[in-house]
Amino acid sequence: MSCKVRLMEDGSLDEEPLTLKEIAYQKLCNNLDIISCHRPDGKRGLNPGIVLPNEICDGFLENYQRFNRPLDDSVIRLFEDTQRTSLKIVNLRNSTLSSIGLETLMRHKLFALSMWYCDMITVGSHHLLAHYGDSLRSLELGISSHLLQYAEPNEKDPVDFQLTCPHLRRLVLNGVVMHHRLQFAHLHDLGHLDLTSCVLANFSLEALGSLPNLHTLILFNVWPIANQLHAICCLRRLCTLDISISSSGNGHGTYDLPDQTLEMLMDNLRHLTHLDISGTNLAGNGVATKESTSASSTPSPKMEQNFALTDIPGLASRTQRPLQFLGLYHTAHWACKRHDIPALEVAGDANEQQILTAARYYHDRPVLLTRVLNDLYHLFRFENCKDIHTALDVVLSAMDRHLKFKHMQISGSATLFYIVKGRDRSKFGTLLRNHIIRTLLNGMEMHLTDDTMLRNGYLTLTQFHMPVDVLFEYERLIKILLHGVSKTEQEGFVQRIAIYLLNTLACQVDGRQKLFLGELGVVSTMLTLIKDRLTRSVFDDVMEVAWSTMWNVTDETAINCKRFLEGRGMEYFLKCLHTFPDRDELLRNMMGLLGNVAEVKWLRPKLMTQEFIEVFARLLDSLSDGIEVSYNAAGVLAHIASDGADAWTIKTPSREHVLERMVAAIQRWNIKSERNINYRSFEPILSLVRCYETPQCQHWAVWALANLTQVYPEKYCQLVEQENGIQILNELIEHESPYCEIKRIARLVIEQCDSGSDRMVEG
Repeated sequence: MSCKVRLMEDGSLDEEPLTLKEIAYQKLCNNLDIISCHRPDGKRGLNPGIVLPNEICDGFLENYQRFNRPLDDSVIRLFEDTQRTSLKIVNLRNSTLSSIGLETLMRHKLFALSMWYCDMITVGSHHLLAHYGDSLRSLELGISSHLLQYAEPNEKDPVDFQLTCPHLRRLVLNGVVMHHRLQFAHLHDLGHLDLTSCVLANFSLEALGSLPNLHTLILFNVWPIANQLHAICCLRRLCTLDISISSSGNGHGTYDLPDQTLEMLMDNLRHLTHLDISGTNLAGNGVATKESTSASSTPSPKMEQNFALTDIPGLASRTQRPLQFLGLYHTAHWACKRHDIPALEVAGDANEQQILTAARYYHDRPVLLTRVLNDLYHLFRFENCKDIHTALDVVLSAMDRHLKFKHMQISGSATLFYIVKGRDRSKFGTLLRNHIIRTLLNGMEMHLTDDTMLRNGYLTLTQFHMPVDVLFEYERLIKILLHGVSKTEQEGFVQRIAIYLLNTLACQVDGRQKLFLGELGVVSTMLTLIKDRLTRSVFDDVMEVAWSTMWNVTDETAINCKRFLEGRGMEYFLKCLHTFPDRDELLRNMMGLLGNVAEVKWLRPKLMTQEFIEVFARLLDSLSDGIEVSYNAAGVLAHIASDGADAWTIKTPSREHVLERMVAAIQRWNIKSERNINYRSFEPILSLVRCYETPQCQHWAVWALANLTQVYPEKYCQLVEQENGIQILNELIEHESPYCEIKRIARLVIEQCDSGSDRMVEG
């Protein structure tokens, strides 16, 4: 498992950029029409004249999965013609490929086939190995690859199969029942055999004695194995032996004579360089011994010089020739914490180096790897991890490889939170940030119904810069957030953090993305949350943020304003006003939203009712949240009044009376008032500056410009100038209709913008 996260020359942490070939594959994976088209039967096939050599075909399948595309039968059909396509090495992970698609692949006479988490492949396909296995050199059937497992989920009768793949050099099986008729004698080339979690039943490891080239034997989670040790000792060419288990809590992994058992293995397997006894008691109780030929013999002076101490009695013979690797993760008596361990590299949980080593060696053992990630989590939680880039690579790789393993995703996301939250966050490059975010979203999307996974993911995402860091996955993130808002426990933490993130994204994105938010149902979802709380007479931060989110998504987005009105938004506005009259933040958010609605000319008739106008007029006198509520109420009324006297279709209150009250409110406001508002454009306000038929509307508009340019000159003076505001204000000053106060305020805006320009030149 190679490390992708690297410490760059400038001290940052990042991943290597895509090569030109990888960019080409990415383009191809995202645009299959480049090489294929849909046939009359609706299935996709290669375009005429396209011939793809082996290197391109193998690379295509690898990168198609790498770039998070679902690999299914529709894609595999591109390789139906073995004359125009050629596959040799196929690695499938998290694929929805069926047995039909697998047969298409096998017809290519593959050199290597690896399958992990391919749930659609059934035992009914095991005959494909007999038909097409002659060319295979490597076969790996990992978790949820059911080719050779039980015939039916609840049956104990194993599939009666033979490994008719005579040229295999590497074989990995997981959870397969090994029946006694299974023959290995014909696999003369087999050098690597992994039987992780396999059930030996009546199968004897003596059958492996006929394999002259076997150098690696993995028996992780194979139990009982004590009665097979003598057969293992006969495999004298072994360089790697793994007899570890994931847990000894059920008594598995406990040997009656651990020291003698391990010593026996060492005496017989003298070529061993890699040994894993994790989860067992084979490391003994930690009492150091001296290397000796006999426990009762008296050492000679010459032998005394060669004595060496070891804290693992069974490995006394290896003190002068230490193992390259020794697995001691969760062994009895905390063997990994001992001082004199005859191995160059140790997997354990005693320190950071051992934990990272364990993660590297156990990358395809999800249960064990989850525990390793928990160990990493505790290191990061207390800021004790120093090798950040290796740890980060370990976590990302684990989550990417075991997407369907929920506990792995939960543990990994918790660790990522503390990594991203740490002091090295500022060093993360763009590619690495993208990888972290994409991995989190993959896990959340796969385990959408698990609140713990969503909580971890949401909390980690809050550590990034919104929305800049997530724009490349914006649409997928919004869907995941909407699920958290609408499908999780009401008033629960997951719902609250989800709506907070959703509001943050809605606040800082452009019009196209606001349209997308509306299309996905953000407005209707917020209204549903508000309705629920009104029904229960509950006010909480979710209610407040729901109105804030709608305020943001309706900004300069008319269709979302329409969705608000059609969703009974005004009814809920009045009910909130009546039920929670003293909630300043709520009132501010509601009036900000209605200000957006009032900016849409063709929606303003919906606001022209006696009840609504009376409410807006009453709110002109509100002191809630400074001037915000009064200001927004005046803005709503100014836009409604700008449509002219004919559009004022109610008798009471009269248009003149409302405009008088609006001007009176404006005159009470302090021009230096600080604001809780954010304008991206002054176009709606400047349109009111041109409303010469109703000077009161102009009064509100120029006051708004004056206030914003006085209090926030660096931001808003430039915006006035960019949108031709100076010319529009000069035209107003020259016009005869506006009264003097309006022109005075307009001059304030022009003078403030002129002085702002002078400051920029001087600077």
